[in-house]
Amino acid sequence: MKKIFALLAVAGLMAFTAQYAFAQTEEVAAEEATEVEAPAVEEVAAAPAVEEVAEEVPVFQAIKTKFIEGGAGFMATVIACLILGLAICIERIIYLNLASTNTEKLLEKVEAALKEGGVEAAKDVCRDTRGPVASIFYQGLLRMDQGVDQVEKAVVSYGSVQMGQLESGLSWITLFIGIAPMLGFMGTVIGMIQAFDNIQAAGDISPTLVAGGMKVALITTVGGLIVAIILQLFYNYLISKVDTIVNSMEDASISLVDMLVKFQNK
Repeated sequence: MKKIFALLAVAGLMAFTAQYAFAQTEEVAAEEATEVEAPAVEEVAAAPAVEEVAEEVPVFQAIKTKFIEGGAGFMATVIACLILGLAICIERIIYLNLASTNTEKLLEKVEAALKEGGVEAAKDVCRDTRGPVASIFYQGLLRMDQGVDQVEKAVVSYGSVQMGQLESGLSWITLFIGIAPMLGFMGTVIGMIQAFDNIQAAGDISPTLVAGGMKVALITTVGGLIVAIILQLFYNYLISKVDTIVNSMEDASISLVDMLVKFQNK
């Protein structure tokens, strides 16, 4: 159900973004038509004022204008990669933060439970503790009656399972990191083709035609690279977080086996 709600939320956000982009495109077209109808004398007189307004354009307004100039098709796909990638990153960040456990306190609680109530009390402590480390401890304690060797095997096997769950979803982030620049480069190539088509149709090489086509083409490339950079930063953070949790899992598992060996020899 969580995945379904997440997909619905992403789809709604994408639909809102597309509708907003089309509305802004219509506004820009209406403004351009109004400017064309205005007399030339008024344009000359208002030139300084327009320059002053252009200098005070907010950053969001400038980004919105570039988004519209880049084309709704390719820019929407690039934004979709960003939205989906960020959704996965946020979900992974929340999951990994919840999976983080103070292993030293957990080991102290398990050791105290073993001394006071035995293996069953230690199981209760692990069952009531959140995180993959407690789950690994619980799986190991379940096989305490089979010997320490079986406990060690269970810890290693279930540790691999927990590691796979920690790394789940990271491959999708790498996919969006790779796709976003590709979509941008594809938009660049198509924009260049359109520019050359305009030159062919006009029968002359006009700087306006070439500059316009190249600007639209390069905007898609910049958008794809920005999305890839943002997702790459999140990806590196997630990888470092997973490595930290895995290292703590390994250290805690070794400490648990040593603790159980001492408990069995008593």
